[in-house]
Amino acid sequence: MPLSFASLGSGSKGNATLVTSAECRVLVDCGFSLKDIEARLARLDVSPNELDALLITHEHIDHVRGAAALARRYDLPVYATPGTWLKSGLKKLARVSMIAPEQHFSIKDMDIDVVTVPHDARQPVQFILGAGGCHLGLLTDLGHVTSHVLERYRHCDALVLECNHDRDMLQRGPYPPSLKRRVGGHWGHLSNEQAAELIKGIGTEHLQCVVAAHLSDKNNLAELAFEALVPLLGDDTHRLVVADQMHGAGWQSLSRRHAPCS
Repeated sequence: MPLSFASLGSGSKGNATLVTSAECRVLVDCGFSLKDIEARLARLDVSPNELDALLITHEHIDHVRGAAALARRYDLPVYATPGTWLKSGLKKLARVSMIAPEQHFSIKDMDIDVVTVPHDARQPVQFILGAGGCHLGLLTDLGHVTSHVLERYRHCDALVLECNHDRDMLQRGPYPPSLKRRVGGHWGHLSNEQAAELIKGIGTEHLQCVVAAHLSDKNNLAELAFEALVPLLGDDTHRLVVADQMHGAGWQSLSRRHAPCS
């Protein structure tokens, strides 16, 4: 398979996504402790020594908790925007490559596009990763869907897409009003409904697979995210996977022909 990926865990307590091609393995974010991330990689039969790089989307702790420790222990190059670098614990690392929003670069046979997103971080970005003619769009931690995001992700073969909250659950839930405004605001996180609107906006012609990610444990349910998205995928349940905090989502493989996740 030209491109495969798996979520090591996704939610407010930690996020990490492993993406592999024929020649390259990268970890996007490391929101778990070093011990925990090593165990989660082992579940996927991957050693940290096999990683080629660590990509960071932004500085929030659920995305960088173990990043510095992992990079030091395994001498990994880290790719982050200057704003993320300044606000995270990455400043003392020896191998940091600064990336710019909208930049394109490659690591071995993997092409990487850096995409600007609206989120309440210093210089947040998301990534589109490609190899072997397939493209995976990572798209979590954004408060609203911009026309720029729709255009950039329109031709992806798979998405790891934020479904952070159900709007009704958020409003009825335990968060204080200020946090509810932050989560549901223009610089917070996508709701199930917003994720569905994004899929409608980019179309499903190319989509082999969608992984619903970054679900709140207080303001969402897996079945609500599933109900919001699967009708847009022709009610094909094989094309939708919901990642959870503890186990993430297992290996998904893309191919050049239109096929469901496997």
